[in-house]
Amino acid sequence: MTRFKSTLVAIALFVGFFVRADEGMWFLMFIERLNHRDMQKMGLQLTTEEIYSINNSSLKDAVVQFNGGCTAELISKEGLLLTNHHCGYDAIAELSTPEKDYLTNGFWAASKKDELKPKSLYVRFFVRMDDCTKRILAKVNDGMTEAERDKAIKEETTAIEKENSDNGKYTVSVRSFFQGNEFYYFVYQDYKDVRLVGTPPENIGKFGGDTDNWEWPRHTGDFSMFRVYADANGNPADYSTSNVPLKPKHHLPVNIKGVKEGDFAMILGYPGRTNRWLPAGGIEQNVKFAYPAWVEASKTSMDAMQKYMDKDDAVRLNYASKYAGIANYWKNRQGMIDALTKFGTSTSKAANEAKFNTWANKKENVAKYGTVVATINNYYAATNDKSRHDNLLQIMFRGSEYAKIARTLGPQLEAYAKADEATKAQMLPELKAGIEEFFAGIYILAEKDIMVDGLNLYAKKAAYKLVPSIDAAFKKGNGDLKSYVNALFEMSILTSKEKMMAFLEVPSEGTLSNDPLMKLSNDMITHLNTRTDELTKLQNDFGKAYRLLVDGMRQSNLSPVKYPDANSTLRLTYGKVSALPADKRNDAKINNYTTLQGTINKYKPNDKEFDLPKRLIELNNTKDFGEYADKAGYMPVNFLTNNDITGGNSGSPVLNGKGELIGLAFDGNIEAMAGDVIFDAKLQKTINVDIRYVLFIIDKYAGAKHIVNEMTIIR
Repeated sequence: MTRFKSTLVAIALFVGFFVRADEGMWFLMFIERLNHRDMQKMGLQLTTEEIYSINNSSLKDAVVQFNGGCTAELISKEGLLLTNHHCGYDAIAELSTPEKDYLTNGFWAASKKDELKPKSLYVRFFVRMDDCTKRILAKVNDGMTEAERDKAIKEETTAIEKENSDNGKYTVSVRSFFQGNEFYYFVYQDYKDVRLVGTPPENIGKFGGDTDNWEWPRHTGDFSMFRVYADANGNPADYSTSNVPLKPKHHLPVNIKGVKEGDFAMILGYPGRTNRWLPAGGIEQNVKFAYPAWVEASKTSMDAMQKYMDKDDAVRLNYASKYAGIANYWKNRQGMIDALTKFGTSTSKAANEAKFNTWANKKENVAKYGTVVATINNYYAATNDKSRHDNLLQIMFRGSEYAKIARTLGPQLEAYAKADEATKAQMLPELKAGIEEFFAGIYILAEKDIMVDGLNLYAKKAAYKLVPSIDAAFKKGNGDLKSYVNALFEMSILTSKEKMMAFLEVPSEGTLSNDPLMKLSNDMITHLNTRTDELTKLQNDFGKAYRLLVDGMRQSNLSPVKYPDANSTLRLTYGKVSALPADKRNDAKINNYTTLQGTINKYKPNDKEFDLPKRLIELNNTKDFGEYADKAGYMPVNFLTNNDITGGNSGSPVLNGKGELIGLAFDGNIEAMAGDVIFDAKLQKTINVDIRYVLFIIDKYAGAKHIVNEMTIIR
């Protein structure tokens, strides 16, 4: 088969039949054949070459992956970068001190020389992508185990990545799609000198806090600004005062004319993960076992942090980013439980799988697909309790620095202890700096409580084979691990900077391997990763069955999903500005936008979630909105579209039909919480910051008009 014909076959499978315009996360390389005509009917005025081009500048050149987990966009010819406040949160918190608390009070660089460099922050530019399905699948066969298949794929993946890296100039990533039925490689270029330009205060950037998270109506100025720097030739470079602002191939014009119901809206970004192809058994396992464990363990960890964060500003800043990250998924997982239960998603999926099973057991299909559904259901039945156990344990690694220390500082300390004297001397400065940084970012009393509370919950609720050392200590402590954890912290050399530095002077492999906290961390990690022969076989059979399920669903046309799951690769989603039914909590005339007056209506003085700066209230009272007010007179804040997004799309540009920036995606409504598994076209919405509110905050609130002057403004 020629490459052209094989591409046509892939496209035919990819598109299936017509899909709603507002559902789907689409590859840019397929936009011409799959989506362009539909997008034009809805209001797109760009050619596909203007969206995605390998040889010429296009929209894709203005959209970057931000620090591996969010999206951002270039909005000036001087490398000015816009993303969400919650995406920049970690960097802003890192740069903050109790004396210069940028997280609480905001920050605006008066000039480029005043911009602040976080320790570690990068953006990733998308260069191109291509199909390598045929090449990779030629290396595997049906007789292979999943482990053998994975090994063959990894070997070919490594070769493809090396061939396309241009001797290390580019980062290349081969990714699996449709559960291992297709493969594409992506070429990127990373820039590591990224500096903070501006951020609103937290009571604007995070207004509404956890209470309003995943809710509508929303009134949050969720944005922050950075700048990308390069060497004199525009190439990536480590931080240097001699670096200059990047001259991007393309930057987005900013349109302040406003939006209205039915306007075309498209979003480019890096959605992190969806599971739209997940079998019914997987949904049921998540709703009843995995997610409830996640929710309870997250809340336990958050509560342990919060009591110390409330007492000390330094502790609050150190734990702010971690707390916010855990809190976001805590609410997300509970929302997933509620939404998937409400929609009866596993039931509808099971009904569809029953239809597939009938198709699979037809004479012509039975040899390949006949046992697929039974194998999948058997796997989930056998692993339900383990999924609860694993989530309770995994949250410990998200909340506790000491739970994961065996895979953070531990390997460095071990390598140091084993090294010869010359190597030790080379390693010492970096290791000392790492220890200083570790202790600068933790608070021992908080770490103790995170560990105690998390392990107590795990031991009581896991209902599965526990980590042996924890199980023994729990029984010995009569159902309470507080004394056990306190003893570990007392005996460990890892709980004091002084003890750690003393270890560097007289390193000992035995001291490290016998350290009680190191042993506990190793025990937890080992236990989580241990696979019995029975579990290995279950996973092997499941992996093959899941791949065949997706393949068979596509061949039979029984799946309503026709696009690959998100996996942190660049996608485009398109739809329209779209309202929800009228809501008395929203003062807007149409329930597809919110106003600054609505923000003021939520104001609660000195409340950590709903306090507001006096300056913002004064601007609203005097209607001093500058050129950013809507023509109807109000100051817009957020608006809704029916785009299909998920985590990772945070910070994504919302564009009109001309490719001009009209907003910044940052959240979904409560119904969108099930969006990782299903898309509800009637209720699911994307919540966006109106670009006019962004510019209003920069210009009128902060007085940083020089930042606005960098942009290409469409009035």
